[in-house]
Amino acid sequence: MIQYEQPQYFYLLLLIPLMVLGYVLFSLWKKRVLKSLASAKMIDHIAPERSSFKGWLKQILFWLGWAFICLGLVNPQIGTELETVKREGVDLVFAIDVSKSMLAEDIAPNRLEKAKRLAGELINQLVSDRVGIIAYASSAIPHLPITTDYAAARLFLSSLDTNMISSQGTAISAAMRLAETYFDDENQTNRVVCIISDGEDHGDDALAAASRAAQLGITFFTVVVGTEKGSVIPITKGNSTSYKKDDKGEVVITKSDFEQMESIAKETDGLFLDGSNTEEVVTSIIDRLKQMDKQEFEAKQFAKFKDQFQWFLGIGLILIVLDLFLFYRKTQWVKKLNLFQDA
Repeated sequence: MIQYEQPQYFYLLLLIPLMVLGYVLFSLWKKRVLKSLASAKMIDHIAPERSSFKGWLKQILFWLGWAFICLGLVNPQIGTELETVKREGVDLVFAIDVSKSMLAEDIAPNRLEKAKRLAGELINQLVSDRVGIIAYASSAIPHLPITTDYAAARLFLSSLDTNMISSQGTAISAAMRLAETYFDDENQTNRVVCIISDGEDHGDDALAAASRAAQLGITFFTVVVGTEKGSVIPITKGNSTSYKKDDKGEVVITKSDFEQMESIAKETDGLFLDGSNTEEVVTSIIDRLKQMDKQEFEAKQFAKFKDQFQWFLGIGLILIVLDLFLFYRKTQWVKKLNLFQDA
C-alpha cells in the first residue's frame, strides 16, 4: 500500500522533457556553429580530450537527480501494517432551556446566550466523548442526535433560540424523559445529562423523573444561569422593546431556582453548578468526566505509513554531485578501449 503526501510536486517532473528538448536544440546549435568555424579534424586537433559522450552523460545524471529529488518532495509513504485505534468516552447530552425566561439579562448577555457559551466551551474541551442536544420549554424536542461530530454540535448549538417551541412554560421533566431515549448503547456505563437552565419549572414531577433516570444509570449535571434576584423578560419587536407581563398586566420578574436544580443533581449523585463563572463550570464538569469510566464505543483500523522521501532525496543528491564532479574530458581507460570511437 502506497500513498503520496505531496502529490503536487509530480508536476516538477514535466520540466524534464523541456530540459531534454532544450539540451538537444543547444547541442545542434553548438555543432552547427563549430562546423562553421572549423572542420571536425581541426576541432579534434585543438581539443583532443573533448568527449561528446561526457556531455550527454552529465545531463542524464542531472535529469535523473532532478527526477529523484522531485519524488523525494512528493514523499511516497508505504503502509506497513494495520493499527487498531479505539475510542473511549462518555455519552453527554445537553438539555438547554429555550423558554422566554432565558431572555432575561441578569447574566450577560442574557441567560440563553450564556447557556450556549457554557455548552460550547464544554464541547471544545471534549476529546472522544459523544454529545447530543435537547431543546426544551413547555415540551422537549431532539435538536441533535448523539454524535462524535463536534463541529456539527457547535453548529446546532448556535442555532438555539426561544422561538423553537411555540408553547411557553418550562418542563424540565420533559427534557429528562427525552434524554432517556438518547442513550442507544446498552453497554455504556456512564450516561450524563447536562441541564443548563434558570431552574424555573412549571411541571411538578422533575424529582420523580430524576429518580427514574438514576435507576437507568443517568447522572444529571445541573448548571443554573441567572440570579435569585431575577430580572424582567425583554420582548423585542422590530426596533421597540417591551417587557413580558402577566395576566394582570404587571411586569414579570423571572428568578432562577437554585434549589430546584440542586435537588435534581443530588437525586442522581450528580453535579450542581452556578453558571456565572464559565471557566469554573467547564473545569468542574471536565474533571468529573475524567473520573468516570470510559466506555469503548468505536474502533477503527488505520494503515501505518512510513516516509520514504529520504531515499529519493539521497539518490538525487548523489547523482547531481556526480554530475558536478564529472568533467567533459575523456576518461583515460575508456579512451583506450575506444568504445565510442571518440579518440
